[in-house]
Amino acid sequence: MTEAQPAPAPRPLPPVLLLGVPGAGKGTQAKRLSLRYHIPHLSTGDIFREMAHAESDLAKRVWNDMRQGNLVSDDLVCQVVAERLQRDDCRSGYILDGFPRTLPQARWLMQFLESGPRAAARVIVIYLTVGYNDLYRRLLGRRSCPACGRIYNDFTQPPRHAGVCDLDQSPLVQRKDDDPAVIRERLSAYEQQTLPLVEFFRGRGSLLELSGGEAVDRVTGRLFAAIEQAAPESPAAGAL
Repeated sequence: MTEAQPAPAPRPLPPVLLLGVPGAGKGTQAKRLSLRYHIPHLSTGDIFREMAHAESDLAKRVWNDMRQGNLVSDDLVCQVVAERLQRDDCRSGYILDGFPRTLPQARWLMQFLESGPRAAARVIVIYLTVGYNDLYRRLLGRRSCPACGRIYNDFTQPPRHAGVCDLDQSPLVQRKDDDPAVIRERLSAYEQQTLPLVEFFRGRGSLLELSGGEAVDRVTGRLFAAIEQAAPESPAAGAL
């Protein structure tokens, strides 16, 4: 099994939500799911960056908050996500990576999916779990290519040549928020604000819990299997 195994013909897939602590591998796995099922991988960070040069009132409000160093409010984040989910490329499904982050966002999303303009009959919520020690190593060792966005890890997924991207030979960089002190702060914030989402979706009976601490390809295979079991009419069903 490899990351380059797209499905043969796209059919609608329920919305897929990936939850997990920072460093659990949501971004890496979301990219693989996107390729497999021909659906967009959406994260609020990427959406905000796309809005950087937009002239809409919504974009201006988002970037005004960000330039002032403020957290973008739940209400504004939900408006941004609503606009993105109504685009044509989301008609056959999409992967939400790291959204929702708070209970108000989760409640809004479920209402949007149940009765909004892009309503869905069901949703697949996958919680990737990783032990604290493994997670700490992942974050400390994480490196990314500033040119192509490919993610590496000094401990678990190193490049062929240290410090250099396999694809375009660009020097790899470390994110500022992967500093040890920042890591502790991020994990604490996750436990206080985002972990309750797990109980929220578990209470709705829509949560699938998978270990994200294994080899990347093994986690990918289990994600494919979980999605295809939850949505047997998915485009790659039976094609593991």
